[in-house]
Amino acid sequence: MTKIAIAGAAGRMGRMLIQAVQENPNAEVVAATEAPNSPFLGQDAGMVAGLGELGVAITDDVNAAAAAADALIDFTIPVASMANLKACMDNNCHQVIGTTGFTDEQKDELNAAAAKQAMVMAPNYSVGVNLLLNLLKTASKTLGDTVDIEIIEGHHRHKVDAPSGTALRMGEVIADTLDRDLKECAVYGREGITGERDRKTIGFATVRAGDIVGEHTAMFADIGERLELTHKASSRMTFASGAVRAAVWVAGKAPGMYDMPDVLGF
Repeated sequence: MTKIAIAGAAGRMGRMLIQAVQENPNAEVVAATEAPNSPFLGQDAGMVAGLGELGVAITDDVNAAAAAADALIDFTIPVASMANLKACMDNNCHQVIGTTGFTDEQKDELNAAAAKQAMVMAPNYSVGVNLLLNLLKTASKTLGDTVDIEIIEGHHRHKVDAPSGTALRMGEVIADTLDRDLKECAVYGREGITGERDRKTIGFATVRAGDIVGEHTAMFADIGERLELTHKASSRMTFASGAVRAAVWVAGKAPGMYDMPDVLGF
């Protein structure tokens, strides 16, 4: 049985993660954390998640949570994830990260830590999205430089980073397949007189509205036809279940930075 700690336990994803752990026969919630100023401190994590009492009180002591767990699942914000990283490294607790928006320096620090202890970091823990990433490789290889490529993504009004981590990962997969550097070929916004489109660019368009859970489309457009590969999520449970699956999987793995395709065996 994998012992799991949930970071940001009172948030939308935190509550869903608690439910996902309860539904996984190979995992159990042993700790739950929140920010030091959270009004949920001291409350039972199961009650906060609407599941009934679990006997796990929400705390702001990340070190104690990491010490009690085999893995900590972290869908918070970059600054919190980096603090959680230190606690996990100090207590031999694997970290499963769904946080997005890290700087290059923070990514370097995470990769350095992964060389000492296995962790999983993925922009999206949905099985369907990770299948989509595989399909993007096939489409990119087949269509090559003959098409214009655009990535369109939509999320709820509360999401704070753009484009989404999943959209950026889609762009990276396509760019890598076509031997391009996404940092050089990405176009994140168009306004005014932009001139004719450069075939080598990969465009990104972002929607933030209402309660959209997550929608991602990669468009490969030629003259006379276009191919669109789309994934739409209607519940955060798909991400939560995947993250719990990753937390169970990573326990006992050799040091390294793993992604969801590793967990799924792609």
